[in-house]
Amino acid sequence: MASNRRARRNYEVLDTFECGMVLRGTEVKSLRAGGAQMGDAYARVRDDEMWLMGLHIAPWSHASPILGHELERPRKLLMHRAEINRLRARTEQDRLQLIPLEIYFRDGRAKLELALARGRRLYDKRQAIRKRETDREARRALRDRSA
Repeated sequence: MASNRRARRNYEVLDTFECGMVLRGTEVKSLRAGGAQMGDAYARVRDDEMWLMGLHIAPWSHASPILGHELERPRKLLMHRAEINRLRARTEQDRLQLIPLEIYFRDGRAKLELALARGRRLYDKRQAIRKRETDREARRALRDRSA
């Protein structure tokens, strides 16, 4: 339904987790219509609960303005207590971030792929681009050589 394409460029993904989201009715319908933007979204552990901040879900086109939802409210994420405690410890000790990568539906329920990630510096981004280009050139050379 929605993906955060900038996350893999700006962050080095160390581990991924799947978690549920607590949503309201019009938010689910808007997600199914593709109305989510994850550009500045991030997750935090607050009061032993996981919260998603900065996710923008556009208003559903057929909803009345009175019964609609807030566009950028904090949304609770559903994870096991042990996972939340482990993620809290890793983010506090290693200075890592929790970045959402993708929102999708599984068995009719909205799921979020959450990444434990380390921010990349500018030279890391350049190295990643250089490595990707050399790998692409090597694959192209092998393909042309075998054909």
